[in-house]
Amino acid sequence: MLLIPAIDLKDGSCVRLRQGDMDQATVFSEDPAEMALHWLKRGARRLHLVDLNGAFAGKPVNEAAVKDIIRVVQDYAEDNDLDEIPVQLGGGIRDLDTIERYLDHGLSYIIVGTAAVKNPGFLQDACGAFPGQIIVGLDAKGGKVATDGWSKLSRHDVIELGKKYEGYGVEAIIYTDIGRDGMMAGVNIEATVKLARAVKVPVIASGGVHDLGDVEALCAVQGEGIEGVICGRSIYEGTLDLEEAQIRADELSEL
Repeated sequence: MLLIPAIDLKDGSCVRLRQGDMDQATVFSEDPAEMALHWLKRGARRLHLVDLNGAFAGKPVNEAAVKDIIRVVQDYAEDNDLDEIPVQLGGGIRDLDTIERYLDHGLSYIIVGTAAVKNPGFLQDACGAFPGQIIVGLDAKGGKVATDGWSKLSRHDVIELGKKYEGYGVEAIIYTDIGRDGMMAGVNIEATVKLARAVKVPVIASGGVHDLGDVEALCAVQGEGIEGVICGRSIYEGTLDLEEAQIRADELSEL
């Protein structure tokens, strides 16, 4: 079980939202690259970036901050003789040119969310053009997928779309329960497992992580196909110690 720190970018700063509400943003750092380095030093093996402004604007907004983070990650890996530390990014990615540019910057994975729902052909083209590097983000409330920075709820069912996107060749699916995101109310294990059982590609859990108990609960079902969990407010506010939790997850994985 991989614990993946989230670095959400808004106006060039690292923030956390409550239930995706841009008006409920807490700024945790005005230097996202420094925050990335902090999590690497705490044992992070992968980073999850979100261009929040981009998600609402439908185009990249925090690209400069993303490039700074990638540079810090690459330098850290080189200085510590580590293999590549994957960095994934979502938010406002709506065309193949943007994907290609971001991958050229050094990103490992691109997350397609809203565009996957509104323009499935784009997701299919992206998977064909950049095999192994496209992750789809399914953000849901009550089993229905949301779009446009979570501001709109579609009629699409999570399981139905998950199976469809698996057929396109996505590398993984990030499943976020919007109602729990940023609330530290616990991960929606049941819904995450239900999706993981329905598809063969790995599922990454997101939304609601509060403490070590949530990590242990996910480790207990990782055999269903859940390979990681994105951690946000919990690691920023200290209810979850990233380093300690990753060590515990590794121990449980070996049992």
